[in-house]
Amino acid sequence: MTGVKIITDDRCTGYETPGHPERPERIRATVEKLRGQKDLTIQWDKPGEVSDETILRAHARDHLARLNVAEDFDADTAWHEGIADHARRSVGAALAALKSARAGETVFSLMRPPGHHATKNRAMGFCYLNNIAIAVLEALATGAKRVAVYDFDVHHGNGTEDILLDKPGAAFFSIHQYPCYPGTGTAQRGENCFNYPVAPHTPRAAYRKTLQTALDALKKFKPDLVAVSAGFDAYAHDPIAQETLEAEDFHWLGQELRQLGVPLFSLLEGGYSGDLPELILAYFKGLAGKE
Repeated sequence: MTGVKIITDDRCTGYETPGHPERPERIRATVEKLRGQKDLTIQWDKPGEVSDETILRAHARDHLARLNVAEDFDADTAWHEGIADHARRSVGAALAALKSARAGETVFSLMRPPGHHATKNRAMGFCYLNNIAIAVLEALATGAKRVAVYDFDVHHGNGTEDILLDKPGAAFFSIHQYPCYPGTGTAQRGENCFNYPVAPHTPRAAYRKTLQTALDALKKFKPDLVAVSAGFDAYAHDPIAQETLEAEDFHWLGQELRQLGVPLFSLLEGGYSGDLPELILAYFKGLAGKE
């Protein structure tokens, strides 16, 4: 059977805000689903450690210190006891995923909190540290020449854009609903941040065409490594967006990314429906070349 490595840590379910869509069950239910399925062999791994130096390539020192201050960041992004440690473990999982991708493995970080809204100086949108941007900067600092981020979360990855804007060797491609939170991502920014906004209720075929257009642009960048912000909230039944994708579309997306033929790692961002485990499994099957 075809295999996938999943990096996770059950401690990431150890915080929550009652009624909040970014809830521990997202991870618990997905782990249960993946442990019960028979189509893929799964290797489980844990996040590694992460140094301040690595985080500070992407974030201001004041922001890192702010994670330890017991005060909410905004109405959507609460402070929790130990949130700095939770956020660091998500970063550690991203770095472990990078290492696995470089070793030729199909790999996914199944962690929370997500990261793509966290800017250099601010936690927002359920995100505290920008896992994917930190991993991209680590890759560039350790030998990668051209790293592309492909962000298919339904919300614009404003934090990733903020951190990677005009960074030599990095390119950012985001496909997202607009208008929608956080209200950014309407046009190209700088020389390397490419945005593909889609209207609410865009038909599946048209949405998929936009995903393909962004992939075609990514191919022209000729990356030697691809980092994927894998959000599953463009799903037709997601409670906090208004898009139309189905499980089959995430399977297709996994196939298309596999066919890029370069080292690739994926990190969980959004996706808030009860069907998230099925959507992630469909994506895995595509990545692994399984129908």
